[in-house]
Amino acid sequence: MEEPERAGDQLLVRTLALGVCGTDREILDGRYGWAPPGRDWLVLGHESVGRVTEAPSGSGFAPGDLVVGVVRRPDPEPCMCCMQGDFDMCRNGGYRERGIKELDGYGAQLVPLEPEFAVKVDPALGLLGVLTEPTSVVAKAWEQIDRIRYQGCRPAATALITGAGPIGLLAALLGAQRGLDVHVVDRMREGTRPELARMLGASYHSGPIADVCRSAEPDVVLECTGRPEVVVEALRCLAPAAVACLLGISPRGRALNVDVGALNNELVLENHVVFGSVNGNHRHFAAAADALAAADPLCLGRMITRSVPLVDWTQALERRDTDIKTVIEFADEAQELRNREM
Repeated sequence: MEEPERAGDQLLVRTLALGVCGTDREILDGRYGWAPPGRDWLVLGHESVGRVTEAPSGSGFAPGDLVVGVVRRPDPEPCMCCMQGDFDMCRNGGYRERGIKELDGYGAQLVPLEPEFAVKVDPALGLLGVLTEPTSVVAKAWEQIDRIRYQGCRPAATALITGAGPIGLLAALLGAQRGLDVHVVDRMREGTRPELARMLGASYHSGPIADVCRSAEPDVVLECTGRPEVVVEALRCLAPAAVACLLGISPRGRALNVDVGALNNELVLENHVVFGSVNGNHRHFAAAADALAAADPLCLGRMITRSVPLVDWTQALERRDTDIKTVIEFADEAQELRNREM
């Protein structure tokens, strides 16, 4: 790639690190993703953190600022949601996404970025700012949950999180920051995931979801695995008038023997609310940055289980049982920041 030229109203950002997730692997497998119009290739990367090197006057940014880039962009022919800034809820599908859909991602050493799609990160976070994008996903989910629960007759007290991957652990963080009694369920019986869940302020369980719900009936469920059997099991253990948010993407073609009538009756008769959520807009990224700034940096640092230099970037795409969040380091400063955080 040639060194980019920024437009007069753009920032120029030097990428420090890039997070890797399942979406990146799906794009490389040819199962997802769209190249920019007129091209058959795409620059990857949507979980970014970088340092501003150039900024236009009056932009609200200055060289040296630590920033992350918002992923989604509104439709050029905006729907009502896009027009009011809720482009994460685009209704006509014409949105674009950096590193995913029709726009190059942040996986380059220098990236032009529009100020309105940049979010400042607390300098103290350093490399941990790379967690902002996945945190924005759960920040949006919790925003929706808060809105729905506001209409309820009693406040939420207990939250169940299924899955202790990055999304599940970050969902637990934001639940604990809200003062809820948070319970995380995952298959791992020991190791980093159970330890991190407890450090984030949650109780950790490796047994059946039904056993957890018998002792802690949840007012809120965030399903973060996408495993069909886990989705169904989680929906069966809600407290009356509970809210369930589905954040995991499920594999297609997986059939389960489920009594849909019984499940439907329970959802209806118990006044449950079930909804799906994905992506985030600027305010969700800003909320994510605030949540991370308020978190224990030692705990956040342990979520990044593997850092890979840019020259070895393909290794970051390998799945390992011990992985939680893998990042690719783009600059020498990234290693310096990481060493400072350890």
